[in-house]
Amino acid sequence: MKKTLLAAALTVGFAGVANAETSVTLYGLIDTGIGYTQFKNKNTDIKTKRTGLYDGVQSGNRWGLRGSEDLGDGLRAVFQLESGFTLTDGQQAQGGRLFGRNATIGLANDSWGSLTFGRQTNVSSRFIADSGIASPFGDSFANAAIGETFTSAATVRADDTVVYVSPSFSGFTFAAGYSFGVNGQEWDVTDQDDNSLKLISTGLLYSNGPLGLAATYEQADADNLSNKIKAWNLAASYDFEVVKLHAGFGQERNGTLNGGGNGDRLDEIGALRTRAATTVLANGETVNDVYKANNWSFGVSAPLGAGKLMAGWAQSKAKGDLRDAIVDAKTQNNYAVGYTYDLSKRTNVYAVGSYIKGYAFQDVTATQAIVGLRHRF
Repeated sequence: MKKTLLAAALTVGFAGVANAETSVTLYGLIDTGIGYTQFKNKNTDIKTKRTGLYDGVQSGNRWGLRGSEDLGDGLRAVFQLESGFTLTDGQQAQGGRLFGRNATIGLANDSWGSLTFGRQTNVSSRFIADSGIASPFGDSFANAAIGETFTSAATVRADDTVVYVSPSFSGFTFAAGYSFGVNGQEWDVTDQDDNSLKLISTGLLYSNGPLGLAATYEQADADNLSNKIKAWNLAASYDFEVVKLHAGFGQERNGTLNGGGNGDRLDEIGALRTRAATTVLANGETVNDVYKANNWSFGVSAPLGAGKLMAGWAQSKAKGDLRDAIVDAKTQNNYAVGYTYDLSKRTNVYAVGSYIKGYAFQDVTATQAIVGLRHRF
């Protein structure tokens, strides 16, 4: 009993010291569902299916620490450490990184914005996906995610990244970032290619009243790439209160920002899409030389009871030499519908269903249905 009281007293004492210097918040999110997914190749009639628990359907499972310290004159030191995990087996996500979702430190000021350093997401993931402008699903809800189509907004995380985000000026927010190495920096050795992928990321967001607008540009390059990978996106939404409309358009050139092993879903998307063209390129060109795709999205969301009803369509269409090279489907179409219902301010249930035709530019259909539960703390 005495040991318990002593431990409690020490905990309170240390917390008081910490609070006197800085504000630190422990937070997290737990999300799991039960569902069914089937992939079917229409040419071979081969099927693969799975029924069971799914991790982080609406939101990726995580726990983290965020904090700030007042440095005076409106300046703050800020940090965030966020760890992803899989609820079904308790393992770390994002390739086994301890703080794979986010690991940043920086400075912030209400007048000039924030400057953060470390592993963090690119601007398209923030302004196109996280904002919910291009799609009511954002980059969430498994196969319904906007990142299945707009791969540059598929929660792309980059190591060794510097990001500046401006304060809001009459609804406008600007952001720009640069990664010295998306998957870590490599030494630049004489007469050898530096294969570390460098990423330039920038965008403009407008959010004021019912109107939301976003524009982003991404550019990635490495010595072993014949052409720079480029992607730009536009998105708009308008809330009529009874219904909210979402729309997006973008282009990807010379490849996808597939992350190259950073543990995100985008690795799989990029690998599947590029594989569709790899086997049919007989002239010595790389996939980067011919990759060209246009992306579209349209969605609606509306309040229904204590929850929200969502529906959306997104399309990725191969263009130019990529279209000529692909022997399977030239277009990927993604149809989705979902509903979320709040049980409290922190807990909600959801249901989502999606159907993808021409998955990853192959003659494959993907059918999925999941119901789940999410809790935030």
